[in-house]
Amino acid sequence: MQSRFQDNFVAPNLNDPRLASKRTYRMLIDGKSVDAQSGETVTRESPGHRGKVIGEWPAGTTADAGLAIAAARKAFDHGPWPRMSGAERSTILHAVAAKILENVDELGLVECLETGKPLDQAKGEIGYCADLWNYAAGQSRGLEGSTHNAIGENRLGLVLREPAGVVGIITPWNFPFIIVSERVPWALGAGCTVVAKPSEYTSGTTIRLAELALEAGLPPGVFNVITGYGPAVGQVLAEDPRVDVIAFTGSVRVGTHLAGLAASGVKRVGLELGGKGPQVVFADADLEAAADGIAYGVYHNAGQCCISGSRLIVENSIRPALLERVLALSRKLPFGDPLGAGTRYGAMVSQNHLEKVASLVAAGVDEGAELLLGGDMIDAKSGNFFAPTIFDKVRPDMRIAQEEIFGPVLATIGFDTPEEAVALANGIPFGLSASVWSRDLENAIQTTRKIRAGRCWINSVIDGTPELPIGGYKKSGTGRELGRLGFDEYSQFKGLHMTLGRGQPWFQH
Repeated sequence: MQSRFQDNFVAPNLNDPRLASKRTYRMLIDGKSVDAQSGETVTRESPGHRGKVIGEWPAGTTADAGLAIAAARKAFDHGPWPRMSGAERSTILHAVAAKILENVDELGLVECLETGKPLDQAKGEIGYCADLWNYAAGQSRGLEGSTHNAIGENRLGLVLREPAGVVGIITPWNFPFIIVSERVPWALGAGCTVVAKPSEYTSGTTIRLAELALEAGLPPGVFNVITGYGPAVGQVLAEDPRVDVIAFTGSVRVGTHLAGLAASGVKRVGLELGGKGPQVVFADADLEAAADGIAYGVYHNAGQCCISGSRLIVENSIRPALLERVLALSRKLPFGDPLGAGTRYGAMVSQNHLEKVASLVAAGVDEGAELLLGGDMIDAKSGNFFAPTIFDKVRPDMRIAQEEIFGPVLATIGFDTPEEAVALANGIPFGLSASVWSRDLENAIQTTRKIRAGRCWINSVIDGTPELPIGGYKKSGTGRELGRLGFDEYSQFKGLHMTLGRGQPWFQH
């Protein structure tokens, strides 16, 4: 289908020299780079440059996963890492952060080519990840339990914090370096060992991260990476009794499946799953700032973002004026070639995903929503691109209002009262994120308090800092990452009761 917004499209340069070579990677198990026992590999074509193979890594087997788990188990049960002081672990985690910063250009290019996101965005994300590692490093030397000194003059109680054990971390394709960095340094800082399984689409930067961690002084076996497909390697992490904790980020379907497998072993599971974030805009909002935030919230990473602000819930009195501003921004938004200068969003991760987005857009049209902009694929011969798309007159029960599209598609719903806005925001199965736009801070805070979502913003969107926890309500997941709470996900707490002097004898002679 020919797009009505071809002028905004940055066509890929398939002759860019940065596409000339394919990078080959190996898994990292027990400090050694290894191939899959089967000898099979996964090849990755750049989603923004059709026909250009840019990466290759092992298609790991169940046996490979078992070796990685055994290495992590040995490193936890007998190695130095869980027994180090917080200061020693902190020093090494800071060294990993330094290694990340030294390699921003390399890691950013790999992330760009594997995911399809713009190069500048990818580099910015890598730099942010160094901050995640530095924060976790600093906090890891201050982890503490608690004391109870008021339970009797001859009694003292301690709550001891201990590492939870071996952690299996399964990450998705949309933000591979960020999401692994939101989990691994917290698990390591708590004293755990890790087996990470990245998406088969985007494994290169996770492998490089583990290699850099080894160079920074992390002992062998503490951070292992296995690559390949979910049923062969990811599922093993949930089933194997040697793994104590599972941290999964991805779809509700896969997350609930893994949680069911882990339940048979009474294994702790943390899940960050889907989202359908509302952007609630009140009539008193700064419309220019809100329009910019709405565009960023829905188009960032081509909408392939679980905290995307993909539902515009706007007070009806300003609905035409706000939509006019959002449409104007969308019509001039440069999108396309991930390597192009000034590109604001790039390619969809795969042809299958591109077609899924297109099918949901078609469903919106069929159900009676008004398509104001976009709605079509772009230049399919050169990559997986979808035009900025805006719907109005969306009913809350429509699929485009209820389902996570995971593409650059905005669904607009109007409201008249604050109570109606909150009901619309909460009227979905998800609760991962939400934004509220209003100059009335009291109204904004009270509205945010009533929205059931784990990550909220007032007058901004998709903002983040290592200090604040992330996680979901309802079908968006369980558990919390980042901040001080993030370490609790990877810790066990032991109650220790001490009697001072001789206690009261139970048996009297």
